[in-house]
Parts: sequence; C-alpha cells; structure tokens
Amino acid sequence: MSMDQEAMVTMHEADRYPPALRHGAWGLLLAWLVLLAGCAALEPTPVESERDGQRQAGLAIQAVYDAALPELPPAKRRHYAQRLYRITGEARYVPPNRAYGHRLVARLEADIAGLAAPGYVAKRSHEIVLDYPQRTEKQRARRALLAEWGEIPFARRLLFRLVQAEYHGLLPAVAGHERALDYLAGVDWARFLTDPAVLRVYAAQVANYVHFLHQLGVADLREPVVAAFRRQYPPGSAAGLDDLEYRNYLYGMTHFVIAASRYYQRRVTAETVDWVLQTFAREFEAIRARATEDIQAEVALSFLLAGRDDHPVVARLREALVAAIDPASGIIPSPEGSTDLVDGEHRNVLAIMVLRWPGRLHPGPRLDYPMPDGAVSAASFSARDSWGASVCWMCR
Repeated sequence: MSMDQEAMVTMHEADRYPPALRHGAWGLLLAWLVLLAGCAALEPTPVESERDGQRQAGLAIQAVYDAALPELPPAKRRHYAQRLYRITGEARYVPPNRAYGHRLVARLEADIAGLAAPGYVAKRSHEIVLDYPQRTEKQRARRALLAEWGEIPFARRLLFRLVQAEYHGLLPAVAGHERALDYLAGVDWARFLTDPAVLRVYAAQVANYVHFLHQLGVADLREPVVAAFRRQYPPGSAAGLDDLEYRNYLYGMTHFVIAASRYYQRRVTAETVDWVLQTFAREFEAIRARATEDIQAEVALSFLLAGRDDHPVVARLREALVAAIDPASGIIPSPEGSTDLVDGEHRNVLAIMVLRWPGRLHPGPRLDYPMPDGAVSAASFSARDSWGASVCWMCR
C-alpha cells in the first residue's frame, strides 16, 4: 500500500467518529497538556522550598510565643503583639495593644500635668535614673550616662510615649499633648544626640529619638545626627571596637532604618539608608562572627524594610536564624544558651519577622476606634497559599 493510500485510510478511519467526539478528544489532550505545564510551573524550586521551610520555622517559633502570650509581662506582651500585628494585620493581636494604649494615655496625662509643677521634671529624671536596670554592662553604662544629662531621662521617656500614642492614633485624645510637644521643642536634643559619649553607648536610642522628633514635628535633626554617627564610626573603625561597642555600632545603624519605618509600619526608601545597607554588606562576615542573633535579625530587617528582599545578606541570615533554633524549646536561645521565653522575646519576635516576612506591613493598630471582630487583613495570603496547595496535589 502506498503512503497516499495509507493516508486515505487514516482519514476514513477518523471519519468514523463524530466531529464533536474528535474535537473533544483534542480538547481533552490539550487540557492535560495545560495541566501538566501548570503542575511543572507550580512545582517549587529549591530556593522556594527553602523559603517555605524558613516560613514554617518562623511559624513554629510564633506558635510557642502565641501560646505563652497571656503569661508574658505587659511590656513584653505589648512588644510582641505590636510587631505581630504589623506583619500580619490579625485582629487577635489588637487586645494586648489596646491594654497598652489605656496604660499609655494614663501615664502620659500624669506626666503632662506634672509639667506645670515646679521641680517635677528634675524629680522624675532622678527617679528614672535610680530605677534604671543594672543587670548587664550595657545597662550600667547607659545608667551612668543618663545621670549626667539633667532632664534628658524624663524627656526621652516622654518622647517615646508621645510617639507611641501617635502610632496608635491616640495622641489627639491625650489631654494637653500640645504642652508636651512644646516642652520637647525646648530640650537641647542636638547637643545630646550628637555627643560622642552618647553615641558610644546609646546609638540605637539616638537613631530612635531623631526619627521620633521628626515624626512628631518637633525638630528635624536627621542630617546632623547621621553625620555625627558616621564621624564617630568611619569606615574601617569597627574592627577596633570591643564587643560591647561593636554591638552598639550595629544597633545604631539598624535603628536608623527601623525608626524611619515607624517601627515596621511602612517601607523606607532604599536610597536614604543605602549607606547602612552598604556597610552591612561590606562587613557581613564580621557581623556573622561577632553579632548576636538579635542584631543579625535586625540587619536582615533593615534590608527587608528597604525592599531589598533578594539581597544575599537576607538569605544567609535567614539560614543562620533557622540553624540557631533549639529543637527542644522551639525558640532561638540566648548566647549563653538560655531558653527563657521572657528574656528571649525580643530575639525571637525579630526572628519570626525575618523568617515570615510577608511583603506587606500594617500600620497601627489604631486604637482610637474599635476593629471589627475577626478582621484579619492578611487573609488574602492564606487564601492564595491554600489555592496553590489544592492544585499541586494533582502533580504528585
């Protein structure tokens, strides 16, 4: 039989099937080809699998702290719930923040009323210095420093409380808050924030205060303070610092980024903090060797807040944080090996943020109006992840 004859037979055989069935078969074949291509696309790459593992590690630490949250001291409860809200938007983290808001407004109003009393600021500053913890070398150095700065101990506390009220939408409700802002405007912040002795032991707080002052509209000292910090720690100087000052130096740089983000409420413009990120990239090996997990997490968060999620420093620090988790306790222990949940809250909530980083931040929570029950802004992320899981079962 010739090739032409074979072709004719094949065509006649095909004609034995109804057109709808012939077309349906081709449609079915096309559908399977599309499905197989989709499955191939959904199959995670090694990098995606590693990120999934890191997210799961972050969720596992979070589960430990979520379970312990009611038992944490109020300050730790606020610190944890505030940060978890800002990366998830979940309503379950609002009540601890709301409880903090009530305490915050009461303390602010008491201090603002005290501003009218002669000697109140000096008295409160003295009390704050006396009550300052002295457990660690860092705390003792800071206490000694603050004792030399007159009204600054009171002013810095008032500044922190005012910016917290502003972050939560509560500032307009604080009676006399304009008087408090006027008082802060009269404090010699520039001298304090650019003093070399202050920068050597208090760099993170310096970075915080300069951004708080700007965010409250009190003063814009960002440029002179950054310049003073960079004069204090010129390129190449870090190698000669002892461990205490080296960590102060790193914390200062991370907080120039974190405070600019209003503490994880918004992204920062990468160009404004590029000097920080370049320093971290250049000194990465030293950071891995000398910095605690707390600082390493803040270094990673500095890149994430600047939108540099794909920077190699972030990937390597995520690997390091996962490797640091203690399997028995489920959290990252202290450098001394302690797995105390209270003492480790700062370190572990930072690790959760780095490992879980969602790409979207949630301001607040605002406490000047009630949130609807069960409102969870991050629902879209879980819905998307569930869709991927429901499709991929066909690919296995």
